[in-house]
Amino acid sequence: MIGTTFRTEDVPVADRFEYWRQLMERTIAPSDMSSDHAADFWAEQRLLDLGPVRVWPVRVLPTRYRRNARLVRQSDPEEYHLSLVLGGGLGFDHLGRADTYGPHDLWLSDTSHPYEAQPYGMQPTAGLELPFITGVGVEFPKAMLPLPPARVRELLGRRLSGRQGTGALLTGFLTGLDRQSDVLQPTDAPRLGMILIDLMAAWLAQELEVESALSPESHRRVTVTRVRAFVRQHLHDPELRPPMIAAAHHISLSYLHRLFQEEGSGETVAAWIRAQRLAGARRDLANPALHATPVHTIAARWGIPRASDFTRAFRTAYGITPTEYRFRARLDIPDL
Repeated sequence: MIGTTFRTEDVPVADRFEYWRQLMERTIAPSDMSSDHAADFWAEQRLLDLGPVRVWPVRVLPTRYRRNARLVRQSDPEEYHLSLVLGGGLGFDHLGRADTYGPHDLWLSDTSHPYEAQPYGMQPTAGLELPFITGVGVEFPKAMLPLPPARVRELLGRRLSGRQGTGALLTGFLTGLDRQSDVLQPTDAPRLGMILIDLMAAWLAQELEVESALSPESHRRVTVTRVRAFVRQHLHDPELRPPMIAAAHHISLSYLHRLFQEEGSGETVAAWIRAQRLAGARRDLANPALHATPVHTIAARWGIPRASDFTRAFRTAYGITPTEYRFRARLDIPDL
């Protein structure tokens, strides 16, 4: 497990907003904070330390953040801040660029310059719960981004899309980190941090149309991440094989195999696909809601249409048949 979860409800009501303010000062560059809900504040943050990169999925009542020139002079960690909005709305003003942001919007800011963020379109509705802002923040040293600072400045404070291209891949990676943080190990953190830096670099280079500025190592790691995301999206397709994957990414089959050898754990592409399919089917077999679904139907959903092939592969991977595994899962018997 990586990361620590912080909740304002863990402290007395009178101390909650101050607790949140102090937590934010440890997470991001110091800013003046205020909220119309300060008297009865609620927020939750999971802080993931990925080497030099900090990722913090958050759910919080509407709050204003203002980092002025005085605070910049007092403290500048020389970092870039990436924001992904998942729910609610924010207005952001940075380097003379002011815009509004909603779900699946991204923006980048620089701690060396003032900014102001405030809720946008977040009025409570009579009789309903208060609205929350949800999203993911990322802090990382500016020196780690392999792009010319003058070119990066062109994107600061601009509304960018997390719905298409590499922006969508970046959004999926950030939300996946939050979902999987309970099963990730501390030893995974530095590697995940570098993958995230490479993804952000590829995304920004794409926005700037300067992808040639990326190092060969960054290009390679981003390509592997794209391939893995593509595979996960197409596991249901029984025709998903290395030639199809290579063609979809405009790379040669030999280069695809070399990528997995260099960036993976030594598994072949086909072996990794099979492992992902079996892991997905295993989760479904243990799901009580799918108890009435035939084993062969679950196998077909994960791209293995022949029941005999599925049983053979499952037994090889886990030591028992799919039916036996489902039975043990129903009785809550630990895995062998």
